[in-house]
Amino acid sequence: MDILQLLMQGFAVALTPENMMYALIGAFLGTLIGCLPGLGPANGIAILMPLCFSLGLGADSALIMLTSVYAGTMYGGRISSILLNIPGDEPAMMTCLDGYPMARKGRAAEALALSAIASFIGSFLAVIGLIIMAPLLAKFALHFGPAEYFALFILAFATLGGITGKNPMKTVLATALGLMLSTIGVDMTTGVERFTYGNLHLYEGIDFIVIIVGLFAVSELFIFIESHAKQDRDMIKVEKLKLTARDILGVLPTSLRSSLLGFISGVLPGAGASLGSFISYTLEKKVLGKKGHFGEGDPRGIAAPEAGNNAAANGALVPMLTLGVPGSGTTAVLLAMLVTLNIQPGPLMFQQNADVVWGVIAALLFGNILLLFMNIPMIGVFVKILSVPSKYLMPMVTMVAVVGIYSISNSTTELYMMIGFGVLGYVLRKLDIPLVPIVLGTLLGPTMEVNLRNAMSLSGGDVGILWNSAISVSIWSIAIIGLLAPVVVGPLLRRKMKAAHEVVE
Repeated sequence: MDILQLLMQGFAVALTPENMMYALIGAFLGTLIGCLPGLGPANGIAILMPLCFSLGLGADSALIMLTSVYAGTMYGGRISSILLNIPGDEPAMMTCLDGYPMARKGRAAEALALSAIASFIGSFLAVIGLIIMAPLLAKFALHFGPAEYFALFILAFATLGGITGKNPMKTVLATALGLMLSTIGVDMTTGVERFTYGNLHLYEGIDFIVIIVGLFAVSELFIFIESHAKQDRDMIKVEKLKLTARDILGVLPTSLRSSLLGFISGVLPGAGASLGSFISYTLEKKVLGKKGHFGEGDPRGIAAPEAGNNAAANGALVPMLTLGVPGSGTTAVLLAMLVTLNIQPGPLMFQQNADVVWGVIAALLFGNILLLFMNIPMIGVFVKILSVPSKYLMPMVTMVAVVGIYSISNSTTELYMMIGFGVLGYVLRKLDIPLVPIVLGTLLGPTMEVNLRNAMSLSGGDVGILWNSAISVSIWSIAIIGLLAPVVVGPLLRRKMKAAHEVVE
């Protein structure tokens, strides 16, 4: 069956009235969450995941809603960057460099509109790349055996810090903690209790959703409380939009170049949208040279990072869907959703759950068009919501997470565990230890263990089977490079991004 026919089947799933409604809700909530400084896409999805279960959504509806939230947060991050000079999330940091100066010149409406158009171009082209690339990669991955999958999981952990990651040892520590958490419960192979300490609530392990909501959403509340709800900065007034076709055509070449760069960085496991935004802005600045006025409110300085980070965000779905290896922190949270829905990401997903996969891809195409038309005429709505003090918004966000968790389990024990993981997440964030490796270790740990056991059974206990095939050797080689890259290249990129951040401030 060709790709076009599969895509048409996906549209048949995505364009049902029910799924269109969930896509609309997800896009709106995602944009709202994205424009609130500090939350970001991973937190947004973590907060709304319990809601999907409490509403009893099917796999296709839940994933369509959450991927719409994902896309919406990437759009929304630019709003506070342009109006407040505060990035909604890390990938939107580069948008501050020209977005805020352009807004101060009285062109806030044009800056918001052009950034929305660039976001649309980046997202749309990346989804086209996903449509072309994902099935090919999935077919190739069908040749993987237990040894190859084990090596693939090692690759996922090795590239987790990303090329812009901080201390690699802290990433390793967080990964080890995640793998330890994945062993809690009754071993399905031997029936042995592991780290349950006689507590019946731990026999089935710890629910992914509890870990994710605690680490991300609850810890975010603790960080907010500690900051004492810092005073809101004056927001630039948005005047009437005066956008011309010449303005749009002026940023089109920049958006196309940045989309390509962003998609490539998104497909690379561990790179993520932040790198896509950074390299897109940096390259565009070099390409234009003296023709550009970067840092002074150049529209192309807005289009480059927005197209780059949105393309990277969608590109990160390629390794997640085809290999089960998340390309970013947010796709690691989406991976948790798939696993919780009893859908195993990987090459077989395109055969066993084709309707879900292609429904989500079709929803991304539809959702990006929806977001474009939502973000330009409704920008005034998001600006008004952004002006609401955070001390009122954060408790509401936390309440959604708590109610969602309780509605799933009807257990106060789950709530206590969620709060416990929230405290743990707060402590880890204060120590600058990343949270995503913990989630990924918890998610991939059981499957990694099963593949290791299967490989050992096939070889009669010979560990050499883990690197006997050409595919395994290639994956191990990439994993080693991914592990060493943050040590060698990371400090250089971090210095450049820190310098950019100082300019923003």
